[in-house]
Amino acid sequence: MKKQRMEKDRLSELPDHLILQILSFLFAKQAVQTCILSKRFDNLWKRLPTLRLTSSSFKHLKDFTKFVSKILSLRDHSTSLHSLTFHRHSLVEPHLLKRVLKYAVSHNVEQIYVRVKCDIQHFPPTLFSSHTLTSLKLALVHPKIYAKRALFPTNSINLPSLTTLCLHLFAFSVNNDGCAEPFSIFNKLNTLVIDKCEVEDSQNLWISSATLVKLTIVTRDYPPDDCIEIELSTPNLCTFTFIGSPFHKLYGSKTNLASIKHVDIDVNLMASSAEYSSFLLNWLIQLTNIKSLTLSSPTLQVLFLVSDLLKVELSSLSNLKSLKVMRKKPSSIPDGIVDFLIQNSPSAKVDIIEVDIED
Repeated sequence: MKKQRMEKDRLSELPDHLILQILSFLFAKQAVQTCILSKRFDNLWKRLPTLRLTSSSFKHLKDFTKFVSKILSLRDHSTSLHSLTFHRHSLVEPHLLKRVLKYAVSHNVEQIYVRVKCDIQHFPPTLFSSHTLTSLKLALVHPKIYAKRALFPTNSINLPSLTTLCLHLFAFSVNNDGCAEPFSIFNKLNTLVIDKCEVEDSQNLWISSATLVKLTIVTRDYPPDDCIEIELSTPNLCTFTFIGSPFHKLYGSKTNLASIKHVDIDVNLMASSAEYSSFLLNWLIQLTNIKSLTLSSPTLQVLFLVSDLLKVELSSLSNLKSLKVMRKKPSSIPDGIVDFLIQNSPSAKVDIIEVDIED
């Protein structure tokens, strides 16, 4: 008992900024519960620069809603909010989501991560008008299976500091030219993740950004009715990651595509068709300046469906320095395909990495 008292005293003697840093790693409910440790902790949680509002320890929506409301009411309003995490597996009421986001923006939040199930078509406009927000990660699942996806606004966006944008299950509206161009407004965008998003009334997506360095595209497993066309106007894009089914045609000037040096492709075996395999081959041909290439074994199996693939003389991959093959059991690596990929760069380092399917 004496030892426990001494340890508690040592913790209480730490300066506020260190204790707040420690509490920032806790979920909000755990951070609030520290107020029972000693009088020193009574109000410390109210000055937390980080809010991690998750529902994992709440069985009922009303309890979670009540807790979140109290947090927002009792928190020290003079303290800026550095980051917000708002995560609930079950349904969230739209008014609660809007209140949380409005509070975060009004307190100069820099990072927002929201992953919820909510019956909402449009996020509050205040979310897209912040001079402090640098990272925005939004994952919205609609409770109705066939409901329209939430629209990502293309107008009235004012996020001048945004460098990271991750979107899951959103829809992009088209402009007067019949093409979606949702990202050109961001002047500092560095990292973009498009996860199972779609374009309304069109299959054409234009990714235009002079500052974009990293692009990740994740697709649904089942293909659309028509091929999706993606045009890249990204002269500084360096890293391209693709996960899913390759029903996309890539377009872009040689200068734009040549900027991509690091490519990681993990194709779902459900995409086993000659059409998709030709898309894959065209990607490797178009991306002429790849220096490091990472491919999963299912990707190689789909690529191998190209007729007489091993007889194709590649006009690309001459600058390849590293080839990594992620072998996912039970899929195998087709004979001869590794040599095919390094035919123009025989000195490239080749690594075969075993990956458990759970990974």
